[in-house]
Amino acid sequence: MIENGVAGRTATPGAVASGEPVGRVLGTQAASPLSFWIGLEPGRVVQLDDVVVTRREVPGYGQVLVAGVVAAVEARHEGAAYDSDVFLIADGALPAAVVEVAEVRVTRVEPEVFVPPLPGEVVYRAGAGDRDQALYFDVMDRRIPMGTGRDGQPLYVNFDFLDGTRGAHVSISGVSGVATKTSFATFLLYSIFNSGVLQSDAANTKALIFSVKGEDLLFLDHPNSRLDAAATAAYDRLGLPAKPFGSVHVFAPPRPNDPNAVPHVAARTHGVSAFYWTLAEFCEEELLRFVFADADDERAGYSLLVGQVAARLASWAVPVEGGAVKLPEGGVCRTFSDLVDLLSDQLMDEASRITWTGAQTPLGTVNAFLRRLRSAVRPLSPIIRGDVAGGRPHSIRTSDAQVSIVDLHNLPERAQRFVVGVVLRGEFARKESSGTARPLLFVVLDELNKYAPREGDSPIKEILLDVAERGRSLGVILIGAQQTASEVERRIVSNSAVRVAGRLDPAEASRSEYGWLPPAVRDRATIAKPGTMFVAQPEIPVPLAVAFPFPAWATRPSEAVPIRQPSADPFQGLVDEEEDIPPF
Repeated sequence: MIENGVAGRTATPGAVASGEPVGRVLGTQAASPLSFWIGLEPGRVVQLDDVVVTRREVPGYGQVLVAGVVAAVEARHEGAAYDSDVFLIADGALPAAVVEVAEVRVTRVEPEVFVPPLPGEVVYRAGAGDRDQALYFDVMDRRIPMGTGRDGQPLYVNFDFLDGTRGAHVSISGVSGVATKTSFATFLLYSIFNSGVLQSDAANTKALIFSVKGEDLLFLDHPNSRLDAAATAAYDRLGLPAKPFGSVHVFAPPRPNDPNAVPHVAARTHGVSAFYWTLAEFCEEELLRFVFADADDERAGYSLLVGQVAARLASWAVPVEGGAVKLPEGGVCRTFSDLVDLLSDQLMDEASRITWTGAQTPLGTVNAFLRRLRSAVRPLSPIIRGDVAGGRPHSIRTSDAQVSIVDLHNLPERAQRFVVGVVLRGEFARKESSGTARPLLFVVLDELNKYAPREGDSPIKEILLDVAERGRSLGVILIGAQQTASEVERRIVSNSAVRVAGRLDPAEASRSEYGWLPPAVRDRATIAKPGTMFVAQPEIPVPLAVAFPFPAWATRPSEAVPIRQPSADPFQGLVDEEEDIPPF
């Protein structure tokens, strides 16, 4: 006898088929409103992350939906007592049955009558409507696709937890080179810009990406030559166009010792601007503190001296042509090295030292300050200068394009810290002065553990903490990536509404920072393949395994399809006079 597709058993009256029936609620394992086990029908298969539903008639409430995600799948011989029995069973000498069971973690009970499903109830693979209910997609008024599940159907993240409405910020963790953290971050940005969720704000919403991995991120506006039909179909399922980012501008540091400040990039030839700070800007904006941007600098005894010297530079430096400065008791400084030499002379002289420090300062503190300052000359000289004529634009700004990429890979680590700190401070101050959270600014920052380490303080860490705690109200959304969340400032991670993990190191996966991952998912994260991410968001009680599609934009120079640039000749392409044959 077959009823509702389940052989030999009668379906519970009132049960509504969602998709195909896969089995029954087990009676040998205790079922609760939070989890239950199912026995699979012969020939039926479920895998981890499948969404299943069952229903129960509850007196006074009617039919209650109990939906969940498969968290474990097991198979065993029922009737075997010893390990060696497997050989007897395989030879037919010992009767036994192969039984497959699955554990289901409940994600939603609708209506909220928290009763366990009854043993023997039919369990179905969730169809479209029940799947949306089980994963709360039906209550997401503004949702953006973040990839597909193991069933090939779209998975979404609630934009209310990204734009500051109910939460903000994204934290992405995983092993470098395997977890595809940057690829997922850029896909998330692409989905935000192209899903229609921004509506009228789409044109003015901006993204600022700090790139430290070669020139791989400099071609987001170029089609990917490796994009095939299967990848294009994946975008179609998500309701997204398979195309590159539409508006991208790149900012790169100048080539070292180049008097014309030509951008230091090799593969990209258009849409690139050089960035640097003039000495006048360095003094006026008190950027000296970002030269001492390591956590060790804040613990050192010269941290107070940094602020005093920066204040003197802001008061005494007089701008001259080309962005250079003139200081009392000194000539014109046109390079960062000139400025450091002048400060060294002034601070080492007992007569002038107190005018710079404002109080008696031990010589040992001054020497420590100067040693650290002199070591910054080489890494910072290309981006702090007063020797470029013409007053050309040189600031990093987000107004030129929807996506602004700051290329840092050619800079030493100390210069990278300086750039990140100064740019973030400027953008945060700009948003703060605007008085409105719209339009949004998304900031993508890799190696977050380097800029906001768990221990110590630094100017950059202060800014990132400000972004994490107040950025939601100002419309500054941080998408931070790191190899180890355990080494990032706790308040930054805890303020991230959406948490993502790719491939994790086993030792790192055992840390308490990944408590949002159930034990089984945590084990899976140690063997996850590139392109698979585990995403947790506040509305859904279990993390979802997400596979995001192959990038439609170039992720390295070799993949970039050349973009045809407009010709300088306005008559190019017109028919030559001799070839213009009259029609008679």
